[in-house]
Amino acid sequence: MTLRNNGPSYWLILPTYCEAENLPKILTRLSNLDLKLNILVVDDNSPDGTADIAADHAEDNPHIHILRRKGKTGLGTAYLAGFDYALEANADFVITMDSDLSHQPEELPSMISLMGDAGLVVGSRYVEGGSIENWPKRRRILSAAANRFVRIIFEMQVRDCTSGYRLYRRRIIQDILRAAPRSQGYSFLVEALRIAVTGPLDVRESPICFIERTAGTSKMGLREIINGAFTLLSLRLKLFLPQLAGRMPAPQTDPSLNIEEDHTIRRSQQP
Repeated sequence: MTLRNNGPSYWLILPTYCEAENLPKILTRLSNLDLKLNILVVDDNSPDGTADIAADHAEDNPHIHILRRKGKTGLGTAYLAGFDYALEANADFVITMDSDLSHQPEELPSMISLMGDAGLVVGSRYVEGGSIENWPKRRRILSAAANRFVRIIFEMQVRDCTSGYRLYRRRIIQDILRAAPRSQGYSFLVEALRIAVTGPLDVRESPICFIERTAGTSKMGLREIINGAFTLLSLRLKLFLPQLAGRMPAPQTDPSLNIEEDHTIRRSQQP
């Protein structure tokens, strides 16, 4: 698939922290695709020199850009910074992808083809044709449980609510930025998805093969999972209370019990 120079503008955001081993490989694979992509590396001051590696690649590829941040403040804030950058650059579509090679760049053309008039395409492990490689049974159970938890509390039909491999239309990115999500970590993905599914545009899922990283260290730990769960529960409660108030019937008052009105009537009837 080829995107013409005068066609839509696609920006791909790669949030990085200590991905010096993986970043050169993913940038090379993305560059080998027959796609006209602008790639934005959002680095959280990685001590292993990840941003410098990106800068070296940018010297040979003007479509690679680097956004250096002062410190590690969470995946959600990295995506928001990347969204701002992409919109300022007049992006028509924004792609998010993990930088550890768990998401396969070669599956991106299929996601772009599926977009059509939708607002969001999710690279999904849990639809027909999707798969996961090199995960232990415990990790599979945890991921399946997390997705079921999200689908239940937010009443969503999307099968893979926690996938970070996504293709957003510009309008959805604008909606997300206006909503100002509170999540800083991986729970940001759920907040962003909730905003998309409550909008007027469709959300579609494209099957992907998720492959566990072979280099570097995963940023997803037990503490991150627990914090994310509490954040999502707090968000659901915040959304539920106004909904509950809207469903409650308005209090009905008996006019005969309105003493002030009754006195007014009596005074008006006095000679």
